[in-house]
Amino acid sequence: MQRRVFVGAVFTGLGTTGLSARPSKPKSGDIPMRTFGKTGVKLTVLAQGGARMDLFPDIEAARKHVRYLYDLGLNYFDCAHAYWDGQAEQAYGQALSDVRKNVFITTKSSKRTKAEAEKELDLSLKRLRTDYVDLWQMHDVRTEQDIARIFGPGGAIEAFEAAKQAGKCRFFGFTGHFAPATHLAMLKAYDKWDSVLMPLHAADPAYLSFEQNVLPVAVERGIAIQAIKIFCKGYLLRSLSPVDCLRYVLNLPIHGAIAGCGTHGQMEDNIRTAQDFKPLAPSEVDALRRKAISGRGVLKGNELEYWKKGFFKGDA
Repeated sequence: MQRRVFVGAVFTGLGTTGLSARPSKPKSGDIPMRTFGKTGVKLTVLAQGGARMDLFPDIEAARKHVRYLYDLGLNYFDCAHAYWDGQAEQAYGQALSDVRKNVFITTKSSKRTKAEAEKELDLSLKRLRTDYVDLWQMHDVRTEQDIARIFGPGGAIEAFEAAKQAGKCRFFGFTGHFAPATHLAMLKAYDKWDSVLMPLHAADPAYLSFEQNVLPVAVERGIAIQAIKIFCKGYLLRSLSPVDCLRYVLNLPIHGAIAGCGTHGQMEDNIRTAQDFKPLAPSEVDALRRKAISGRGVLKGNELEYWKKGFFKGDA
């Protein structure tokens, strides 16, 4: 079960109570913003996730959705070279090229060598209809072997450093959801990261926790922190509301929450939650964590978070 089905097809249009008429469209330009780590860039606390562009029937429908979100005031758009076989980048390029200076566009490369990563970036820039991305990221880093290739002779880190120097990316970072130990090893291996992306949600502290192991290190370094899997691929919606899922993540010291919205209504609901957000008391945080892993029908540990493998040396 994924959020795009559970919420988009069932609850969109019912309001946050599920009973009232649909709330009015959020006021354009009224999305809360946070400073993106030490970069100093101010971004909307919510980003559209490019991985969910494949929910649309074609690039034109995806383009209209992206432009609608821009018109609402969103300025933060997440993407990757591989999403929707490159069509996600194309949709972004068609929707945002004429307002390029007003938006923060990210993309990612899963290649681990300099030559391969540079080739992907050049194609990504063509699809995005721009000569630079704001944030370029090493995508889905998992194993010790990945890290060895990235930092070895001719490794991807050389491409990222060269791209930043050449103005093809303003900032660069890395992403992953596989194991906290992988993230810690990446942070240990290099001290010039601008950003890090990781899964953060109410069930995370119960199993191979990024929140407990990686988040404090990233905060200490002042790195921009991006949260993914806020709704735990929809599984958390068996025990928590979408509002509670997002409130939990916004309460963390993050700089952006990436939501893979496939409808206007989903992002509008998220915006309303962000607008109404107030810091949670410790007792509220604890209650959400307990409910996240004990609700009816909720799976446990590696069944709930199947993307966490813990195969990296050092993970219990």
